[in-house]
Amino acid sequence: MKNIPLLILLLLSYSLLGQENLQVEKYFDGLVINDITGDGESVWIATEGNGILKFDKRRETFSNYSTAKGNIQHDFFYCIAANDRFVWAGSIDGLFMLDKRRDMWSKRKFGKGGQLSNWIRSLAYDEFEDALWIGRFMYLSKLDLKKRRFIDYDLTINKDEKTNTIKSIAVDDEKFVWFGTEGGLHKYDKRRNLNDEGAVQFYDNRLNYFNGEGDAVSVNALLIEQENVWIGLDEFITRDRPNYNLGGLYKFDKKNIWIKFDERKGFNANGIFDLERTGNYIWVSLYQFGQDSKSEYGRGVAIINRITEEFQAINHPDIPDKILSMYFDGENMWLGSDQGLIKINLTNELAYYNEENLR
Repeated sequence: MKNIPLLILLLLSYSLLGQENLQVEKYFDGLVINDITGDGESVWIATEGNGILKFDKRRETFSNYSTAKGNIQHDFFYCIAANDRFVWAGSIDGLFMLDKRRDMWSKRKFGKGGQLSNWIRSLAYDEFEDALWIGRFMYLSKLDLKKRRFIDYDLTINKDEKTNTIKSIAVDDEKFVWFGTEGGLHKYDKRRNLNDEGAVQFYDNRLNYFNGEGDAVSVNALLIEQENVWIGLDEFITRDRPNYNLGGLYKFDKKNIWIKFDERKGFNANGIFDLERTGNYIWVSLYQFGQDSKSEYGRGVAIINRITEEFQAINHPDIPDKILSMYFDGENMWLGSDQGLIKINLTNELAYYNEENLR
Protein backbone atom coordinates (compact mmCIF):
# COMPACT_ATOMS: atom_id res chain seq x y z
CA MET A 1 0.00 0.00 0.00
CA LYS A 2 1.51 3.30 -1.05
CA ASN A 3 2.36 6.02 1.42
CA ILE A 4 0.62 9.35 0.93
CA PRO A 5 0.53 12.56 2.97
CA LEU A 6 -2.03 12.15 5.72
CA LEU A 7 -4.48 15.01 5.90
CA ILE A 8 -3.61 16.00 9.36
CA LEU A 9 -6.58 18.18 9.97
CA LEU A 10 -5.32 18.79 13.50
CA LEU A 11 -8.63 20.40 14.21
CA LEU A 12 -7.94 20.56 17.91
CA SER A 13 -4.37 21.83 17.84
CA TYR A 14 -3.14 23.26 14.57
CA SER A 15 -4.77 24.24 11.34
CA LEU A 16 -8.50 24.80 11.30
CA LEU A 17 -8.84 26.17 14.79
CA GLY A 18 -5.68 28.21 14.48
CA GLN A 19 -7.09 30.57 11.88
CA GLU A 20 -3.80 32.27 11.17
CA ASN A 21 -2.30 28.91 10.15
CA LEU A 22 -4.82 28.12 7.43
CA GLN A 23 -3.18 28.06 4.01
CA VAL A 24 -5.90 29.79 1.96
CA GLU A 25 -5.67 30.87 -1.67
CA LYS A 26 -8.38 32.79 -3.55
CA TYR A 27 -9.10 32.76 -7.29
CA PHE A 28 -11.57 34.49 -9.63
CA ASP A 29 -12.75 37.16 -7.24
CA GLY A 30 -16.46 37.90 -7.64
CA LEU A 31 -17.27 34.82 -9.72
CA VAL A 32 -20.11 32.55 -8.53
CA ILE A 33 -18.96 28.93 -8.22
CA ASN A 34 -21.87 26.47 -8.18
CA ASP A 35 -20.18 23.07 -8.11
CA ILE A 36 -16.75 21.40 -8.02
CA THR A 37 -15.50 17.88 -8.78
CA GLY A 38 -12.32 16.09 -9.83
CA ASP A 39 -10.99 13.18 -11.85
CA GLY A 40 -7.67 12.61 -10.09
CA GLU A 41 -5.64 14.73 -12.48
CA SER A 42 -7.75 17.88 -12.65
CA VAL A 43 -10.31 19.80 -10.63
CA TRP A 44 -13.41 20.84 -12.61
CA ILE A 45 -15.46 23.88 -11.63
CA ALA A 46 -18.98 24.83 -12.77
CA THR A 47 -19.52 28.60 -12.75
CA GLU A 48 -22.45 30.92 -13.10
CA GLY A 49 -21.55 33.03 -16.11
CA ASN A 50 -18.00 32.00 -16.94
CA GLY A 51 -18.45 28.47 -18.22
CA ILE A 52 -16.32 25.58 -16.95
CA LEU A 53 -12.95 26.03 -15.28
CA LYS A 54 -10.28 23.33 -15.20
CA PHE A 55 -7.42 23.28 -12.72
CA ASP A 56 -4.50 21.07 -13.79
CA LYS A 57 -3.10 19.72 -10.51
CA ARG A 58 0.31 18.81 -11.93
CA ARG A 59 0.93 22.12 -13.70
CA GLU A 60 -1.09 24.12 -11.17
CA THR A 61 -2.72 26.13 -13.95
CA PHE A 62 -6.29 27.05 -14.85
CA SER A 63 -7.95 26.82 -18.25
CA ASN A 64 -11.46 27.79 -19.31
CA TYR A 65 -14.30 26.55 -21.49
CA SER A 66 -16.68 29.43 -22.21
CA THR A 67 -18.48 31.22 -25.01
CA ALA A 68 -15.81 33.90 -24.84
CA LYS A 69 -13.20 31.22 -25.60
CA GLY A 70 -15.43 29.76 -28.32
CA ASN A 71 -14.99 26.20 -27.00
CA ILE A 72 -18.43 25.67 -25.42
CA GLN A 73 -21.85 27.12 -26.22
CA HIS A 74 -23.02 27.98 -22.71
CA ASP A 75 -21.71 29.86 -19.67
CA PHE A 76 -24.12 29.08 -16.82
CA PHE A 77 -23.72 25.71 -15.12
CA TYR A 78 -25.21 24.30 -11.92
CA CYS A 79 -23.46 20.97 -11.40
CA ILE A 80 -20.53 18.92 -12.68
CA ALA A 81 -19.24 15.32 -12.64
CA ALA A 82 -16.25 13.56 -14.20
CA ASN A 83 -14.48 10.27 -14.77
CA ASP A 84 -11.24 9.41 -16.58
CA ARG A 85 -12.72 10.01 -20.03
CA PHE A 86 -15.64 12.42 -19.72
CA VAL A 87 -16.77 15.55 -17.94
CA TRP A 88 -20.49 16.26 -17.62
CA ALA A 89 -21.95 19.65 -16.77
CA GLY A 90 -25.58 20.46 -16.02
CA SER A 91 -27.20 23.67 -17.22
CA ILE A 92 -30.72 25.04 -17.49
CA ASP A 93 -30.56 24.07 -21.18
CA GLY A 94 -29.61 20.42 -20.86
CA LEU A 95 -26.58 18.23 -20.27
CA PHE A 96 -23.15 19.13 -21.69
CA MET A 97 -20.56 16.40 -22.16
CA LEU A 98 -16.81 16.80 -22.76
CA ASP A 99 -14.97 13.98 -24.52
CA LYS A 100 -11.49 14.53 -23.11
CA ARG A 101 -9.73 12.64 -25.88
CA ARG A 102 -11.15 14.95 -28.54
CA ASP A 103 -11.42 17.99 -26.26
CA MET A 104 -14.91 18.67 -27.61
CA TRP A 105 -18.24 19.36 -25.92
CA SER A 106 -21.61 18.03 -27.04
CA LYS A 107 -25.09 18.71 -25.66
CA ARG A 108 -28.01 16.47 -24.82
CA LYS A 109 -31.56 17.76 -24.29
CA PHE A 110 -34.41 15.75 -22.80
CA GLY A 111 -37.90 15.57 -24.26
CA LYS A 112 -39.84 14.16 -21.31
CA GLY A 113 -41.17 16.92 -19.07
CA GLY A 114 -40.72 19.89 -21.37
CA GLN A 115 -38.14 22.66 -21.35
CA LEU A 116 -38.02 23.07 -17.57
CA SER A 117 -36.96 19.45 -17.26
CA ASN A 118 -33.77 20.35 -19.09
CA TRP A 119 -32.63 22.15 -15.96
CA ILE A 120 -29.98 19.71 -14.70
CA ARG A 121 -29.48 20.23 -10.97
CA SER A 122 -27.40 17.24 -9.86
CA LEU A 123 -24.98 14.77 -11.42
CA ALA A 124 -23.19 11.71 -10.03
CA TYR A 125 -20.90 9.25 -11.80
CA ASP A 126 -21.47 5.65 -10.70
CA GLU A 127 -18.20 3.77 -11.08
CA PHE A 128 -19.83 0.48 -10.13
CA GLU A 129 -22.18 0.59 -13.13
CA ASP A 130 -20.15 2.88 -15.40
CA ALA A 131 -23.15 5.15 -15.57
CA LEU A 132 -24.09 8.77 -14.99
CA TRP A 133 -27.08 9.64 -12.82
CA ILE A 134 -28.75 12.87 -13.92
CA GLY A 135 -31.01 14.79 -11.56
CA ARG A 136 -33.39 17.03 -13.48
CA PHE A 137 -35.92 19.60 -12.29
CA MET A 138 -38.45 16.93 -13.22
CA TYR A 139 -37.47 13.28 -13.63
CA LEU A 140 -34.33 11.28 -13.06
CA SER A 141 -32.23 10.07 -15.98
CA LYS A 142 -29.46 7.52 -16.29
CA LEU A 143 -26.76 7.44 -18.96
CA ASP A 144 -25.50 3.89 -19.48
CA LEU A 145 -22.00 4.57 -20.83
CA LYS A 146 -21.47 1.03 -22.09
CA LYS A 147 -24.67 1.05 -24.14
CA ARG A 148 -24.55 4.81 -24.78
CA ARG A 149 -28.19 4.93 -23.82
CA PHE A 150 -30.28 7.41 -21.79
CA ILE A 151 -33.14 6.10 -19.63
CA ASP A 152 -35.72 8.34 -17.93
CA TYR A 153 -37.44 7.53 -14.63
CA ASP A 154 -40.42 9.01 -12.82
CA LEU A 155 -39.90 8.89 -9.04
CA THR A 156 -43.23 10.53 -8.12
CA ILE A 157 -44.71 9.31 -4.83
CA ASN A 158 -48.43 9.72 -4.05
CA LYS A 159 -48.89 12.22 -6.90
CA ASP A 160 -46.53 14.69 -5.18
CA GLU A 161 -44.48 16.24 -8.01
CA LYS A 162 -41.85 17.46 -5.55
CA THR A 163 -40.78 13.84 -5.00
CA ASN A 164 -39.75 13.77 -8.67
CA THR A 165 -37.78 17.02 -8.50
CA ILE A 166 -34.16 15.89 -8.05
CA LYS A 167 -31.74 18.08 -6.09
CA SER A 168 -28.95 15.72 -4.94
CA ILE A 169 -27.53 12.28 -5.73
CA ALA A 170 -25.09 10.05 -3.84
CA VAL A 171 -23.76 6.68 -5.00
CA ASP A 172 -23.45 4.43 -1.94
CA ASP A 173 -21.73 1.29 -3.24
CA GLU A 174 -22.36 -1.38 -5.87
CA LYS A 175 -25.82 -1.96 -4.37
CA PHE A 176 -27.43 1.39 -3.59
CA VAL A 177 -27.79 4.98 -4.76
CA TRP A 178 -29.69 7.80 -3.03
CA PHE A 179 -31.72 10.57 -4.67
CA GLY A 180 -32.65 13.70 -2.73
CA THR A 181 -35.71 15.63 -3.89
CA GLU A 182 -37.79 18.62 -2.87
CA GLY A 183 -40.24 16.18 -1.28
CA GLY A 184 -38.03 13.60 0.41
CA LEU A 185 -35.32 10.98 -0.10
CA HIS A 186 -35.27 7.86 -2.33
CA LYS A 187 -33.00 4.87 -1.69
CA TYR A 188 -32.67 2.67 -4.79
CA ASP A 189 -31.50 -0.96 -4.75
CA LYS A 190 -29.51 -1.22 -7.99
CA ARG A 191 -29.83 -5.01 -8.05
CA ARG A 192 -33.39 -4.47 -9.26
CA ASN A 193 -34.97 -2.51 -12.08
CA LEU A 194 -35.73 0.97 -10.80
CA ASN A 195 -39.32 0.71 -12.05
CA ASP A 196 -39.95 -2.53 -10.14
CA GLU A 197 -42.18 -2.42 -7.09
CA GLY A 198 -40.05 -2.40 -3.95
CA ALA A 199 -36.85 -1.34 -5.70
CA VAL A 200 -37.03 2.11 -4.10
CA GLN A 201 -37.58 3.00 -0.46
CA PHE A 202 -38.86 6.51 0.21
CA TYR A 203 -38.28 8.68 3.27
CA ASP A 204 -40.09 11.88 4.12
CA ASN A 205 -41.18 13.23 7.51
CA ARG A 206 -43.94 10.64 7.92
CA LEU A 207 -43.49 7.43 9.96
CA ASN A 208 -41.06 9.44 12.12
CA TYR A 209 -38.41 9.62 9.39
CA PHE A 210 -36.37 12.81 9.85
CA ASN A 211 -37.72 12.62 13.43
CA GLY A 212 -41.11 13.63 12.03
CA GLU A 213 -40.12 17.31 12.06
CA GLY A 214 -41.45 19.98 9.71
CA ASP A 215 -44.26 19.99 7.19
CA ALA A 216 -41.91 18.80 4.43
CA VAL A 217 -38.26 17.90 3.77
CA SER A 218 -36.23 19.10 0.79
CA VAL A 219 -32.90 17.26 0.44
CA ASN A 220 -30.20 19.57 -0.88
CA ALA A 221 -27.01 17.59 -0.09
CA LEU A 222 -26.01 13.96 0.50
CA LEU A 223 -22.81 12.34 1.77
CA ILE A 224 -22.16 8.62 2.25
CA GLU A 225 -19.86 7.72 5.13
CA GLN A 226 -19.42 4.03 5.96
CA GLU A 227 -22.67 2.94 7.65
CA ASN A 228 -24.23 6.40 7.67
CA VAL A 229 -25.85 8.81 5.26
CA TRP A 230 -25.44 12.51 6.04
CA ILE A 231 -28.44 14.43 4.73
CA GLY A 232 -28.46 18.21 4.37
CA LEU A 233 -31.88 19.85 4.13
CA ASP A 234 -33.10 23.12 2.66
CA GLU A 235 -34.49 25.74 4.97
CA PHE A 236 -37.59 27.46 3.60
CA ILE A 237 -39.89 29.05 6.13
CA THR A 238 -42.22 32.01 5.95
CA ARG A 239 -44.31 33.89 8.48
CA ASP A 240 -47.38 32.13 7.09
CA ARG A 241 -45.68 28.71 7.09
CA PRO A 242 -43.09 28.75 9.90
CA ASN A 243 -42.90 24.95 9.97
CA TYR A 244 -42.56 24.22 6.25
CA ASN A 245 -38.92 23.24 5.49
CA LEU A 246 -37.04 23.50 8.78
CA GLY A 247 -33.65 22.51 7.40
CA GLY A 248 -30.89 20.92 9.44
CA LEU A 249 -28.34 18.16 8.98
CA TYR A 250 -29.24 14.53 9.71
CA LYS A 251 -26.94 11.60 10.37
CA PHE A 252 -28.94 8.51 9.37
CA ASP A 253 -27.63 5.01 10.12
CA LYS A 254 -29.57 3.58 7.14
CA LYS A 255 -31.84 1.73 9.57
CA ASN A 256 -33.85 3.71 12.09
CA ILE A 257 -31.66 6.21 13.95
CA TRP A 258 -31.88 9.87 12.91
CA ILE A 259 -29.54 12.33 14.64
CA LYS A 260 -30.13 16.00 13.85
CA PHE A 261 -27.73 18.95 13.96
CA ASP A 262 -29.15 22.45 13.73
CA GLU A 263 -29.29 25.78 15.56
CA ARG A 264 -30.55 24.05 18.67
CA LYS A 265 -27.20 22.26 18.87
CA GLY A 266 -25.16 25.36 18.09
CA PHE A 267 -25.10 25.59 14.27
CA ASN A 268 -25.01 29.12 12.86
CA ALA A 269 -28.02 28.33 10.64
CA ASN A 270 -30.33 25.51 9.55
CA GLY A 271 -30.02 25.55 5.74
CA ILE A 272 -27.41 23.24 4.17
CA PHE A 273 -25.72 24.07 0.87
CA ASP A 274 -23.23 21.19 0.64
CA LEU A 275 -21.36 18.42 2.47
CA GLU A 276 -17.85 17.00 2.11
CA ARG A 277 -15.57 14.68 4.10
CA THR A 278 -11.89 14.66 5.08
CA GLY A 279 -10.88 11.71 7.22
CA ASN A 280 -12.99 11.72 10.39
CA TYR A 281 -14.50 15.13 9.66
CA ILE A 282 -17.65 16.17 7.85
CA TRP A 283 -17.63 19.68 6.39
CA VAL A 284 -20.99 21.47 6.29
CA SER A 285 -21.70 24.74 4.46
CA LEU A 286 -24.61 26.61 6.03
CA TYR A 287 -27.15 29.23 5.10
CA GLN A 288 -30.11 31.01 6.68
CA PHE A 289 -33.32 31.67 4.78
CA GLY A 290 -34.63 35.23 5.04
CA GLN A 291 -38.38 35.15 5.67
CA ASP A 292 -38.91 38.68 4.38
CA SER A 293 -36.34 38.82 1.57
CA LYS A 294 -36.91 35.18 0.48
CA SER A 295 -33.13 34.96 0.01
CA GLU A 296 -30.42 32.62 1.26
CA TYR A 297 -27.76 34.20 3.48
CA GLY A 298 -24.48 32.33 3.87
CA ARG A 299 -23.47 31.44 7.40
CA GLY A 300 -20.08 29.89 6.79
CA VAL A 301 -18.72 26.38 7.24
CA ALA A 302 -18.77 24.01 10.22
CA ILE A 303 -16.82 20.80 10.66
CA ILE A 304 -18.17 17.79 12.57
CA ASN A 305 -16.16 14.92 14.01
CA ARG A 306 -18.10 11.95 12.65
CA ILE A 307 -17.02 9.82 15.63
CA THR A 308 -17.59 12.18 18.57
CA GLU A 309 -20.17 14.38 16.78
CA GLU A 310 -18.45 17.47 18.16
CA PHE A 311 -18.35 20.42 15.79
CA GLN A 312 -16.60 23.73 15.29
CA ALA A 313 -17.25 26.70 13.01
CA ILE A 314 -14.46 27.76 10.67
CA ASN A 315 -13.79 31.49 10.80
CA HIS A 316 -11.23 33.01 8.48
CA PRO A 317 -11.19 36.46 6.82
CA ASP A 318 -10.44 34.97 3.39
CA ILE A 319 -13.32 32.48 3.46
CA PRO A 320 -16.67 34.03 2.41
CA ASP A 321 -19.85 33.34 4.34
CA LYS A 322 -21.75 31.89 1.39
CA ILE A 323 -20.13 28.59 0.39
CA LEU A 324 -22.22 26.91 -2.31
CA SER A 325 -20.07 23.84 -2.97
CA MET A 326 -17.10 21.90 -1.57
CA TYR A 327 -14.70 19.33 -2.98
CA PHE A 328 -11.72 17.56 -1.41
CA ASP A 329 -9.05 16.46 -3.90
CA GLY A 330 -6.86 14.47 -1.49
CA GLU A 331 -4.70 17.44 -0.51
CA ASN A 332 -6.84 20.54 -0.76
CA MET A 333 -10.36 21.49 0.20
CA TRP A 334 -11.91 23.56 -2.60
CA LEU A 335 -14.73 25.91 -1.68
CA GLY A 336 -17.05 27.40 -4.28
CA SER A 337 -18.59 30.66 -3.12
CA ASP A 338 -20.59 33.60 -4.46
CA GLN A 339 -17.33 35.57 -4.36
CA GLY A 340 -14.93 33.25 -6.11
CA LEU A 341 -12.99 30.03 -5.62
CA ILE A 342 -11.14 29.16 -2.41
CA LYS A 343 -8.43 26.53 -1.93
CA ILE A 344 -7.41 25.40 1.57
CA ASN A 345 -4.26 23.28 1.73
CA LEU A 346 -4.70 20.60 4.40
CA THR A 347 -1.51 18.59 4.00
CA ASN A 348 1.23 18.32 6.56
CA GLU A 349 4.33 17.37 4.60
CA LEU A 350 6.11 16.25 7.79
CA ALA A 351 3.63 13.46 8.46
CA TYR A 352 3.17 10.42 6.21
CA TYR A 353 0.74 7.60 6.88
CA ASN A 354 -0.82 4.70 5.05
CA GLU A 355 -4.12 5.01 3.20
CA GLU A 356 -5.81 3.09 6.02
CA ASN A 357 -5.40 6.11 8.28
CA LEU A 358 -7.62 8.15 5.99
CA ARG A 359 -10.61 5.86 6.34
